Amino acid sequence: MKKLYVPIIFLALLCFSSCVDIEEHYDFKSDGSCNVAYGFDMSKAVSVLVNLVSDSLKQTPQFSLVKDTTLNFYNAMPDSTQQKMNAAEIELAKSSDLTVNMNLKKSIMKVAINHKAKDAADLKYYLQNVSKIALNSQISALSTGQNNSKTLDAKQMVAGQDYYSYEITPHRFYRIVDKIKFNAFLKKTKSTFMMAKAMLIDMPYKVVLNFAKPIKKLNNPKAVLSADRRSITLVTNMDEVIKNPSVMNLKIDF
Repeated sequence: MKKLYVPIIFLALLCFSSCVDIEEHYDFKSDGSCNVAYGFDMSKAVSVLVNLVSDSLKQTPQFSLVKDTTLNFYNAMPDSTQQKMNAAEIELAKSSDLTVNMNLKKSIMKVAINHKAKDAADLKYYLQNVSKIALNSQISALSTGQNNSKTLDAKQMVAGQDYYSYEITPHRFYRIVDKIKFNAFLKKTKSTFMMAKAMLIDMPYKVVLNFAKPIKKLNNPKAVLSADRRSITLVTNMDEVIKNPSVMNLKIDF
């Protein structure tokens, strides 16, 4: 039963991956581990989608599903996706959770992916690969969808947001936007961003990083450092990121 509604979740995420409230949270622990969470709140975009889909789709059992649950990320994937994953990807997915709060009739759609990285190397691998794994899941799910997916040209979002390069050690967290990859992402998603603007959908982006000890160095002038130097908050939006991708760059020594 649980895999029945996963295609609906990922279809919405794929359609509106540029039209959501995005939050990244990192909690670095003293033992070197890190809890990382990606949260996607698509409720505003879903409220627009509800007005676009046909009445016949609104009457389907999938559209009427209401869920507020947490699943293992691997178990939530379609079987076809699981079969294509290598051992490292399977381990990554099995050590992650997918939290879903969905009620399309009430325009609620929130998805979060949570992972505990055991060390710096594990965190780097996770950040470099989770987007690809999630997108592959969406593609598999989308292949069973109906023609309504074409309304929003969802396949343009396949580019994903994997445009960062990372340097992560026990005392350093660096991520830099690869402008070539970022420009390729924008090229493939241009129509979706334009649609979001036309619908007056804002695209806020928030990054929060918490550390077990004081931060020694931070190079992003837009990021706010807490008084105890143990927390960083970066708030922006996709409009600003498009104009100046470097606003998302982070070089943190701790």
